[in-house]
Order: sequence, then C-alpha cells, then structure tokens
Amino acid sequence: MAICIVCGMGLCMEHAVRKDVDVWEGGYPLPSRRVKAPLPRILCPECYAALYGK
Repeated sequence: MAICIVCGMGLCMEHAVRKDVDVWEGGYPLPSRRVKAPLPRILCPECYAALYGK
C-alpha cells in the first residue's frame, strides 16, 4: 500500500509510480546546491501524468 503525495489517493503497489525527486538546499536567494541523495516520492498514475506529461 502507498499514498499519493499529491492527491492522497490510496494505491496498491501495482499502480504506484515511484519518482525520485532532486532536493535542493541553500540560502535565499542564492547559492543553492543539490543534495546528493534524491528523495523518493510515490504518485498515482493520474498525478504523474499531470505533473510530468507522460
């Protein structure tokens, strides 16, 4: 079981889409730097298609 981080829909692992998102840290306004390890996120197929156009 998983929950979509965008809409909150409950998902089985067959329909869950895992997307590793880059994480940025830094002060405002600059400099920013990318954190080495990406953060895993779980999306439903509808939200994944809406956000990433795939």
